[in-house]
Amino acid sequence: MDFSTIAAVIADMDGVLWRGDTPLPGLHEFFDLMHERHIPFMLATNNSSRSPADYVAKLEGMGVQGVREEQIINSGTASVLYLKEHFPPLTRVHVLGGDGLRRVVQDAGYTLSDDGADVVVVGLDPQMNYERLKKAVMLIRAGAFFIGTNPDPTFPTTEGLIPGAGSLIAAVQTAAEREPVICGKPYAPMFEAALHMLGTAPAQTLMIGDRISTDIEGAQQVGLRTALVLTGVTTREELAVSPVQPDGVYEDLKTLVAAWR
Repeated sequence: MDFSTIAAVIADMDGVLWRGDTPLPGLHEFFDLMHERHIPFMLATNNSSRSPADYVAKLEGMGVQGVREEQIINSGTASVLYLKEHFPPLTRVHVLGGDGLRRVVQDAGYTLSDDGADVVVVGLDPQMNYERLKKAVMLIRAGAFFIGTNPDPTFPTTEGLIPGAGSLIAAVQTAAEREPVICGKPYAPMFEAALHMLGTAPAQTLMIGDRISTDIEGAQQVGLRTALVLTGVTTREELAVSPVQPDGVYEDLKTLVAAWR
């Protein structure tokens, strides 16, 4: 991996910076390197359950200071960008997802609604139950447009891999018999939004991720350089048989930073 050509970084968070609420090796070294070398960065995650402000607070709680909300994009904010392109303010939106997703939708000028909706947005919902699932399905069957935040079937935590937003979206899709528009990784809009904020060319921008099928494959489709860390979803055994291969593979973020230095 030739780091000398890298002018900016896009980094995933879950499985790269932390698992659950546990910091992963290299967390502080990574941000120290970015600041020392004056390398602009964006943090991009498919987890829509938290808002950018929530992530700033989480980083501060782990001792990382100075990250701004505008440096964070998740599949919820990517979904809001899609909403802004296709639906006017005050459109009624039903959210099956966490409080963070509800906040970013409401802050963008849309009307949160449970009784009737023009759009249903489905993301990771830790409080998922049958009634919430039924409500989303019935609204889509009644004609609401269906947006899914991201296709990740699982989500890395300290307990192991647990159901991700993709699993919940699949349940809604099966019952509603409708295909959603997916806004998060591996689809291009999220990477393109991060590149726009960074102002760098894809070939000079490094994507650091832990899932080969979203972080790495999606980044390569828009021309980004890629580095896989083995602290999240993809294992070395899975990587060995994958047709998608990153530019670099590292045990963790600490090993990546050491190689960069």
